[in-house]
Amino acid sequence: MAEKKPIVAITMGDPAGNGPEITVKALAHADVFDRVKPLVVGDASMIEKVLGIAGHPDMTVHRVESVDEAKFEPGTIDVYHMDLIDPDKFEFGKVSAMCGMAAFKSVVKAIELAMAGEVDATCTNALNKEAMNLALEPEGRHFDGHTEIYATYTGTSSYAMMLAHHDLRVVHVSTHCALREACDRVKKDRVLEVIKLGNDACLRLGIEHPRVAVAGLNPHAGENGLFGTEEIEEIAPAIEAARAEGIDVEGPLPSDSLFSKALGGWYDIVVVMYHDQGHIPLKTVGFVYDREARAWQAVEGVNVSLGLPIVRTSVDHGTGFDQAGKGTSNELSLLNAIDYAARLASDR
Repeated sequence: MAEKKPIVAITMGDPAGNGPEITVKALAHADVFDRVKPLVVGDASMIEKVLGIAGHPDMTVHRVESVDEAKFEPGTIDVYHMDLIDPDKFEFGKVSAMCGMAAFKSVVKAIELAMAGEVDATCTNALNKEAMNLALEPEGRHFDGHTEIYATYTGTSSYAMMLAHHDLRVVHVSTHCALREACDRVKKDRVLEVIKLGNDACLRLGIEHPRVAVAGLNPHAGENGLFGTEEIEEIAPAIEAARAEGIDVEGPLPSDSLFSKALGGWYDIVVVMYHDQGHIPLKTVGFVYDREARAWQAVEGVNVSLGLPIVRTSVDHGTGFDQAGKGTSNELSLLNAIDYAARLASDR
């Protein structure tokens, strides 16, 4: 019996950015349809607009009003159409409330489809936080990013962000907050929670005996209290508690050498204390710039929200407003995110 291909809802992202373009480029790879059934969620007119820009004017956009209407055929892009964009007011590379709201509504619809069991996983293109909140704040709403939207609309209180580039994975104790606040968020209970979420993610990815590393917050992991006490008072106790629950975990370890070891295969996942501690090493190996061509040779990496009742993966880059509408954006990160969504959906 053939394995069932998961239906993956792909949000278009901020339409003024690179999301629509890289969506077309990704779905132009016919082999994607061998692994998943992709359904774009957003505005069909926006996807039609970028077919030529993306270099695939021969592809067909199929507007649907329900998942059942989708064809899931190579050469055709099924779009759950929501009529979100006024073409007379649209402009590439510009922050606007219209585009921010379009991106937001696309995400909410994808979540609703997944919560209802109509799709097996969700995969998000980048949204622009300024544009989204420009649209939402007059209504008294604000979100720091995708993860917080998903947590709110799925009723999830325990969650974390994982980034992955092939076998290098990191999961964050905190993400979108000021660095001063991030230090204050390093508490035993939260560190333990993230260790568990990271270990569980590895198990779901088929890693039978995950090896978890935990980074320190301070230089040299505090040097036994010389450079800070968070390692002694908060991080080490969390690690001991995780070991008591049977998790194979080491730390706290100095982050200046930890990622080289993880990249070399010593660990399956690294628990980091704040946003840049995890993002910098992942993007250093995943984002490759060609000096001679003065263009990105590769923009790889996947963002995964852990702890949710549904699957959510994402590209590991921004909206690329400087490249939007030029046909130069790279689709590798989205392809990786789609594949990660399929792997996690299959586990369910």
